[in-house]
Amino acid sequence: MRLRRQRGVAVITALLLTTLAVTIVASLFWQQQVQVRSMENQRLQLQTRWIVRGALDLSRLVLYQDSLDSPTVTQLNGVWATPLEETRLDDYIERERAEAENFNATLSGKMIDAQSRYNLANLAVNHAIQGDEVKVFERLLTNLRLDPSLAQAVATQVANAQTAPPPQQGQQGQGQQPVQTSGPQPIDLLRVEDLLAVSGFTPQSIERLRDFVIILPERGTELNVNTVSAELLSAMCQQLSLSDAAAMVNARQRVYYRDKANFNALPQVSGSDKLPKTKYDVKSRYFLAYSRVRLDRAALDAQSLLVRASNGITTVVWIREY
Repeated sequence: MRLRRQRGVAVITALLLTTLAVTIVASLFWQQQVQVRSMENQRLQLQTRWIVRGALDLSRLVLYQDSLDSPTVTQLNGVWATPLEETRLDDYIERERAEAENFNATLSGKMIDAQSRYNLANLAVNHAIQGDEVKVFERLLTNLRLDPSLAQAVATQVANAQTAPPPQQGQQGQGQQPVQTSGPQPIDLLRVEDLLAVSGFTPQSIERLRDFVIILPERGTELNVNTVSAELLSAMCQQLSLSDAAAMVNARQRVYYRDKANFNALPQVSGSDKLPKTKYDVKSRYFLAYSRVRLDRAALDAQSLLVRASNGITTVVWIREY
């Protein structure tokens, strides 16, 4: 009986040791698989970023070619405005692959004229609110069926966040409103979502406004009358109705404005009281480039701001990945 008990204990001990050994080996294999998977994910993410950098170089080349083709005008039928439809890239990406292994690598993108959107940085200069610019923003909010009183709140936010010293008493220009800058200063607006810090804005209003405003790193930028929307074109001119602006946008698809004089001669805006109350031009320097990369199980969406110099050379201001 004692011998049989010893044999039973030995068998149970052996089974426990075997189970423990199998568990340890399985855990090691699992950890190794996790590490391999993690390295593969890091490699895929790195490759997607390199593809985005390549797409940016392509965008810069397109903008340079556009500056050669149209040195004085930026229009919506330019080569830069042609979107890149989803294109397969797996045949051009060098990476090891097993037999019959297939990777789904695609790239798509588009460019948008950043100066077809209202630059919120124009609302204030050196802590002084620009009254004419506030009125333009008010009319834009009205055209979008949003509360126009939010324009003054945004202008105050922009003015308080500026780091330049306020102008001295008596040096404010016409239409400028100095604001108080004592106390804690708010953070400057960097993206449209930052408007949520302004009382009265909701996520729904932000989405409604997203395609019509932008925050550029430069104040005093012009709106391009060849690319602005009807809502913004109507907001630029105090006496221009939304229906007339829509008609001008439709006509612009056939004939673009060659220069400011060509635009000023239009009957809808001719006359000093009808001309835009904000800076405008027929050529743009800032552009938004959107890229979407899909590589196997990795995905990367990127938005980049590009600025084109007078010689046509384009540089990247910032890149946001999401």
